[in-house]
Amino acid sequence: MSLTAGIVGLPNVGKSTLFNAITQAGALSANYPFATIDPNVGIVEVPDQRLHKLTELVKPQKTIPTSFEFTDIAGIVEGASKGEGLGNQFLSHIRQVDAICHVVRCFSDDDITHVSGRVDPISDIETINLELILADLETVMKRYPKVEKMAKQKDKDATYEFEVLEKLKDALEAEQPARSLEFSKEQMKYVKSLHLLTSKPILYVANVGEDELLDVENNEKVQQVKEFAANEGAGVIVVCAKVESEIAELQGEEKQEFLDELGIEESGLDQLIKASYDMLGLATYFTAGEKEVRAWTFKKGMTAPQAAGVIHSDFERGFIRAETVSYDDLVNAGSESAAKDQGKVRLEGKEYLVKDGDVIHFRFNV
Repeated sequence: MSLTAGIVGLPNVGKSTLFNAITQAGALSANYPFATIDPNVGIVEVPDQRLHKLTELVKPQKTIPTSFEFTDIAGIVEGASKGEGLGNQFLSHIRQVDAICHVVRCFSDDDITHVSGRVDPISDIETINLELILADLETVMKRYPKVEKMAKQKDKDATYEFEVLEKLKDALEAEQPARSLEFSKEQMKYVKSLHLLTSKPILYVANVGEDELLDVENNEKVQQVKEFAANEGAGVIVVCAKVESEIAELQGEEKQEFLDELGIEESGLDQLIKASYDMLGLATYFTAGEKEVRAWTFKKGMTAPQAAGVIHSDFERGFIRAETVSYDDLVNAGSESAAKDQGKVRLEGKEYLVKDGDVIHFRFNV
């Protein structure tokens, strides 16, 4: 399932440093605007302890985690919607992602220049949000006159669409993002066709200094970001991109020891990956056998045949049933045979809605 989150922010807020830490893909990080010109795309494993536990239980030949895609998008500056900086190019890159991770600078460092000359996270957020809003308003207004004319001619579809455009226009002119509005299922068809930047779900990533990581509650800038995010129903993850880049170079016990030394239970990157995954309404089911234990990404609300189609279209087309056991029931039973003896393995049909953590064996015939 190819869904991606775009990492955005003003220049020099730590986007590329964070991206490097996530993917270890080596995106250029430099102390000047537009160090990243082309979007960098990286695939990262979704951390899931359940996969390790299933591996211990089943002892397969190999274990395959599910993955998630991040895109590092070059820094946006004020006036991007009018083509300032590399505005139009960057805005088109944002249009291609499914969700936005907005990195906000919450640290002070005289050696790293700020594009506006001062560190003010709310001003930074508002600068980018306004550029995205202005770009969306332009998109709406391009469509507006034609639909308005057709609506006046009593065209039914145009009348519905014009209502949506008017609602969007009013909100955007009031500097409110499209995601702040509520639409009916029918109206959402028109909204989606516009591919608006501000309709995408957003997660704010507060980037703090190394010496501030363990005391974020007393970081005034972080609290400002959290308050702003809460007002629009968005989430916030606090990271230190510099520290995360160091953690990313470690594996296994070394990584855990480093986290313990820092007094951190889970790295900021693991939190970011999970939060981005959840933001897009994604969940994980597992397949488990002697050959492999594997995690699969599916969209919450998928039926069993749809989830089977994530593996292969033939699985969906020829779906018969899904032999299903929850992760907790399987682990508590100690083995699949024990879970069957306890009546925990269920046979589910085409209407079954797959749940996060389901361990499934699909039966199909093509």
